Amino acid sequence: MFPSISIGPYLLQTPGLILILGVWAGTFLSEKEAERYSLNKDTISNLILYSLIAGLVGARLAFALRTPGVYLSSPLSLLALDATALAPTEGLLIGITIAIIVIQRKNLPIRVILDALTPGLAIFMIAWATANILSGDAFGSPTDLPWAIQLWGENRHPVQFYDLIFAVIILGVILKKPFMDFGSGINFLFLFSLSSLARLITEAFRGDSILWFGSIRAAQLVSLVLLIGTLWLIRDWSINSSTKSFSVSE
Repeated sequence: MFPSISIGPYLLQTPGLILILGVWAGTFLSEKEAERYSLNKDTISNLILYSLIAGLVGARLAFALRTPGVYLSSPLSLLALDATALAPTEGLLIGITIAIIVIQRKNLPIRVILDALTPGLAIFMIAWATANILSGDAFGSPTDLPWAIQLWGENRHPVQFYDLIFAVIILGVILKKPFMDFGSGINFLFLFSLSSLARLITEAFRGDSILWFGSIRAAQLVSLVLLIGTLWLIRDWSINSSTKSFSVSE
């Protein structure tokens, strides 16, 4: 793994750099997608910015609540540019909540917005997997398989690389736009269902899983529920959507 590089007297954290590049590339792609739906690209970029700031702040505060002693002794550590000192699940939920609030207050067409964000989110998934490769986070369980990697003193499943492979495949599928009802939100749901399926598979090889009731992998159970839910929504939205593309006025 390659968590940092030295540039003179400075130590640059590579996972954080990759995530920043992922946000930039994802925003650029989503802005281009927004123009296809006759959306103002500033609408998308502002939505991403608000959600990102809220998500990062929420993720850092949630992480601090898990380890209060560290931050009580050094409060300025809250401002450190450390991508590992984040609670990603809490940050994601907070970011999504802020996005929903902004969409509702500005009366934006939510399904069109979701489809415009889809390729950008797929790009960010690749960046997230790459950041984990560099940092060593989201590591795999011990294994004797020939493609195991040496990490944290043991040969482990290269789960970070599994995630990267799935993310690249998902991006390729999403860019082909398998559902032609552009702006119906179905392409976003398809991304979500593919991502849930990928996590359902790779979680079986994780070495840092949260277990419920002693043996149930929490992420697998959540992924299964999300997969079923999104597949149901795809069916429901497909039935109820019109044969023409959704317009911004809708």
